[in-house]
Amino acid sequence: MTSSSFFPPQRTLMGPGPSDVPARVLAALSRPTIGHLDPLFVSLMDDIKSLLQYAFQSDNALTLPVSAPGSAGMEACFVNLLSPGDTVIVCSNGVFGGRMIENVKRCGANAVVVEDEWGKPVSVDKVAAAFERHPEANLLAFVHAETSTGVYSDVAALCALAKQHNALSIVDTVTSLGGMELRVDAWGADALYSGTQKCLSCVPGISPVTFSPAAVERIKQRKHPVQSWFLDMQLVMGYWGGESKRAYHHTAPVNALYALHESLLMLKEEGLEAAWARHQLNHQALVAGLEAMGLEMAVDAAHRLPQLNSVRIPEGVDDAAVRSALLNEFDLEIGAGLGALAGKTWRIGLMGHSSSARHVLICLAALESVLHDQGAKIRTGLAQAAAKAIYAKG
Repeated sequence: MTSSSFFPPQRTLMGPGPSDVPARVLAALSRPTIGHLDPLFVSLMDDIKSLLQYAFQSDNALTLPVSAPGSAGMEACFVNLLSPGDTVIVCSNGVFGGRMIENVKRCGANAVVVEDEWGKPVSVDKVAAAFERHPEANLLAFVHAETSTGVYSDVAALCALAKQHNALSIVDTVTSLGGMELRVDAWGADALYSGTQKCLSCVPGISPVTFSPAAVERIKQRKHPVQSWFLDMQLVMGYWGGESKRAYHHTAPVNALYALHESLLMLKEEGLEAAWARHQLNHQALVAGLEAMGLEMAVDAAHRLPQLNSVRIPEGVDDAAVRSALLNEFDLEIGAGLGALAGKTWRIGLMGHSSSARHVLICLAALESVLHDQGAKIRTGLAQAAAKAIYAKG
């Protein structure tokens, strides 16, 4: 076998991530590589930090992009804020809450698990009861936008509970950053991590994180060494947080950070609240089209993510065959259900650059065609008109 250059097809990405990357961001990747300690790159780092603070709606000094995907951002939050023997209340209502539990265990801490049904938001009342039963808990961890189910939870209420009990909070915002309302400082969240490949529409591989002053103080006061050298924020701060001279820590992914900077610039130019509104409008149009077709959403309207739509698979429809046909016939990617929802739901992403009227209409037409060809009991010829009616209302 002779190796050759790889030229991927032009897909329309409407799964749970990555989302479509705009040409402007891809072009930024191709700019000349310079050193990660070059004074010009250091200036770019400062601008990236400022733009991330805008995206998070936070003045946190310790705000930076971890040079690894969102899972590393998650681990960075846990290993820096937890020590062996700590008690953590962890909310599990999907796959990614489960991953939080694994992080707690690997830090040698004790996980008090608050479970909610997949597709339902985290119960504030259950968390309050867990704090009453475990007054020693010094941290609360939960997912804002659960990518595996398409449901969001109340960050402000949950963070307020943590503060009432003198605990810090860790919040997974991998799917929410840039796509729905998120106000870190106003809501009192302490440590948050995200990813670049979802609503920021950047290439995968970087994890924005932000830590409150209270979280930074806990990091500085910890007596047990952080179990990860690479993710130790006391070391990383010397590179990303230095006021004048930057201390070498690792070789940053220079070109990927060019791309992140460009995607954050695009978010700033659009305006954060305008981006949130765009995601919501396209979500409403997609839902209208799907329901006109006869499909059902898997999450109650009050708690649905606008950027990640969970759809029930109709009875008798072959999940894998539909997704395969969409990919092979229309170059369209949608996501399968995970865990308890595998084979029961599809996950349709409307994230970042993939959140547009064009994407909604393409998805509805392609899905209707494939389902009709496979003999599914759907209503045809109505979906796009229903979506367009939503757009007409604005």
